[in-house]
Amino acid sequence: MPSADDILQFVTNSPGVVGKREIARAFDMKGNDKIALKQLLKDMSKKGTLLNKRKRLINKNGLPPVGVVEVKGEDKDGDLFGQFISDEGQDQAAKILVVSGEGKAPKIGDRVVAKLEALRDHHEYKHVAKVMRVLGPRAAKLLAIYRVIKGKGARLIPVDKKARQEFEVLNADAAGAENGELVSIEITRDRGFGLPAARVRERLGNITDPRNISLIAIHQHVIPNSFPEKVIAEADGLKDFAKAGRADLTSTPLITIDPPDARDHDDAVFAEADVAEDNKGGHKVIVAIADVAAYVRPGSALDQEARFRGNSVYFPDLVVPMLPEKISNDLCSLREKEIRPAIACFLRFDKNGKKLGHSFARITMRSAAKLAYEEAQAAIDGKQSDKTDGLLEPVLKPLWAAYRAVKKAQDLRSPLQLELPERKIILDEKGNVAKVIVPPRLDAHRLIEEFMIQANVAAAEELEKRKVPLLYRVHDNPTQEKLKTLAQFLKTVNRELPLGQVIKTSHFNALLKSVKGEDFEHLVHDVVLRSQAQATYSPQNLGHFGLSLRRYAHFTSPIRRYADLIVHRALITALGAGSDGLSDSDISKLDETAEMIAIAERRAQVAERETNDRLIASYLEPHIGAKFQGKVSGVVGAGLFIVLDTSGADGFVPVSSLGRDYFIYDEVRHSLAGQSTGETFQLGDRVEVKLLEVAPIKGGLRFEMVSEGRAGKPQKRGQQKGRRR
Repeated sequence: MPSADDILQFVTNSPGVVGKREIARAFDMKGNDKIALKQLLKDMSKKGTLLNKRKRLINKNGLPPVGVVEVKGEDKDGDLFGQFISDEGQDQAAKILVVSGEGKAPKIGDRVVAKLEALRDHHEYKHVAKVMRVLGPRAAKLLAIYRVIKGKGARLIPVDKKARQEFEVLNADAAGAENGELVSIEITRDRGFGLPAARVRERLGNITDPRNISLIAIHQHVIPNSFPEKVIAEADGLKDFAKAGRADLTSTPLITIDPPDARDHDDAVFAEADVAEDNKGGHKVIVAIADVAAYVRPGSALDQEARFRGNSVYFPDLVVPMLPEKISNDLCSLREKEIRPAIACFLRFDKNGKKLGHSFARITMRSAAKLAYEEAQAAIDGKQSDKTDGLLEPVLKPLWAAYRAVKKAQDLRSPLQLELPERKIILDEKGNVAKVIVPPRLDAHRLIEEFMIQANVAAAEELEKRKVPLLYRVHDNPTQEKLKTLAQFLKTVNRELPLGQVIKTSHFNALLKSVKGEDFEHLVHDVVLRSQAQATYSPQNLGHFGLSLRRYAHFTSPIRRYADLIVHRALITALGAGSDGLSDSDISKLDETAEMIAIAERRAQVAERETNDRLIASYLEPHIGAKFQGKVSGVVGAGLFIVLDTSGADGFVPVSSLGRDYFIYDEVRHSLAGQSTGETFQLGDRVEVKLLEVAPIKGGLRFEMVSEGRAGKPQKRGQQKGRRR
C-alpha cells in the first residue's frame, strides 16, 4: 500500500492523465488494496492535498501539463528560470527551469506557453518548462495611458484594474507620445524613493478613440492579432479543394441562418419528411459544416498558428480570427450560391424526436440562401420577404417541423434551464456605444442550437464507435462541496436539494420551476449558476452535465475553434475519406492540445468581458450622478456588486455607502445584514443605485445605494465576517 507521499510524488511526476486506475496499476494493487486506495484518495481530497479535477487527480501544489510561465531571470549557470502563472494571473513562488523549443527563444520578462514536467533529481528546480510558444512581455502590467499633468510633468497610468501606482516618465523616454495615448511601457525603476519610472516602448493610439479600446484587451492578454508572414503566404497559396470522392449535394437547398452581422458562415441546415415506411411522421436532417481540414493540414504553418490561437476572439468592433480571412471569410465560408467543401452529418429522427441513426460524408454544397435569425423567424410567423417567399414551403417549414419533433426529445432529456440573457453592444459609425440590447430569443435560435447539438453528439458517438481519438467538450458534475453550499443556501428560502442521491439536471430544473414567480427567483438562478463547473476540453469522455448528455464533442465551428478542426480530422480518419485526417502528432498531443485551447478559451472570455466593461463605462461617463435600476450580482464583505438593467454594466457599492450600521457578511445567504437594524442586501435583490464614479480605461464603476434594504432580524456580531463604515 503506497503512502500519501508516494501517491503525491507519482501524481506530480506523471506526464499524462492520472486517476485511481493508473495509481493501482503503478503500485501493482489488486482486490482489497483498491478499496483501501479509494479511501486514502478520498482522505487526501478532504485534506486538500489532492484535487479531483474532471476525474483526474492533481497535486494541489503541482502544475498542469501545459501552462503559462513568465521568464524571471538567469541562474548562475546561465539557464533561464521562471514562475508559473495561474488562471487568476497570480505568480506561483517556486522557480521553474525554462528550456527553449525549436522556435523563437524567450527573453527575460517574456511569458511563454510551455509543457510542464516534473524534475526528479535536480538540485535546484522541481519542474521544467519546455517552451511551445513565446507570447511576449508581461503585457497585463505593461500597458498605460500617457498623461501630462500640469506642474508634475508626464505620468504613465496603468490600465490594469489591480495596479495602484503610476509611473513617472522622462521626456527622453516618452517616444513622442501625446497626452491621452495608449502606450506599452517598460519599467526602468521600481524601487527606491518616489514614483517608479518607466519608458514608452510603443504608441498604440489615442484612448479617446473607442476603436482603440479593444487594443487594450488584445495587448493586455497577449492575444495574437497579426499572422506571421509564412502563415499568410501559406493561406494565399492554397489551391481549390479536390472534388473527387465527395458526395455532390449542390442541388440540395441547404441554407445558413446566422446573426445579421455574422462575419463567417460555417454551418448550413436542411430538413425533409422521412418517407420510409418504418418511420412514419419522422424527419431527415442534414447539418453541413465547412470543411476546414481540406485547407488546414496537420503540421502546416496554418495549423500550428490555429492551434496556438485556439479560437477566434470576438469584440464589439473587431474579430481576432483563428484563421486568416482568406480561409475564414472566403474559402471556407458557406457563401450564398457558391460551391464549397463541407462535412455533412445526416440525421434521422422519429416523430417524437428520438434519433434513429446518423452518418457522415465529405460533400460539395451550394448554400441556397443566407438568412438572419429574425428573417427566418418572420417568414415562419407569416411575414415573408421576397427572399424567403420561395423558401417557406420547401425549406423553412420542414426545418421547423423537424425542430418541433426534436424539441420533444430535448424536453425529456431536460438540459439545464438557466436564464442567461446575453447583452449585445451596438456601436455607431465612430465606434461609440449607441445602445445595449438583449436580443430576443427566437425559435430560429433554438432550432439552430439544437441541430448543432445533435450533430455534435453524433460526431462523438461515431468516433467512439470507430475507436478514433478525439477531443470531447466536457462539463463535469457540480462538486459535492458546491452542492452542500447550495443546499445550505436553499434552506434559507425553504427549498431543498436531494443530496442523498445522484444530482441530475432534472433536479435543478424542478427547483428552478418551483421558484418561478417568487421574489427570490433570480437569486436562486444566480446561486445555481455559481454551483456549476466550467466546461472545457478533454481527450477523455466525462460527459456534459449541463446538456444532460453522455458524450459530446464540438464539430460545428471549425473556422473559429481548433477543437472542432481536430474532430473533423478524426472523422476523416474514421471514414477513410482522405489523407488529411488525424496525424500521429495530433494524437500524441491531444492532452496538451486540450490544455492549450482551454487556456486560450479562458483568455478570450476575460478579454471580451473586459472590453465590454470598458466600452460601457465610457458610455456611462456622461451620466455620473444619474440613478439606475439594477440587481445585486455579487456580495462580499467589502460591499455589493451591481449589474444595471439597461446596459448590463457591472459596478460596486462599497459597504460604507449602505448606512451607519455595522454590516455583517453571511456567506451562506449571500447577504450583508445590519447588526442593529437587520437591514439586508442579498444576492439577486432589485435595487436602485446612483452612479458616483467612472473609470473608463479600467472599466470600473462605483455606485451609491439609493434604495433601502429588505427588513431583517438584527444580527449577532462575531458570528460572521463583518465590515462597517
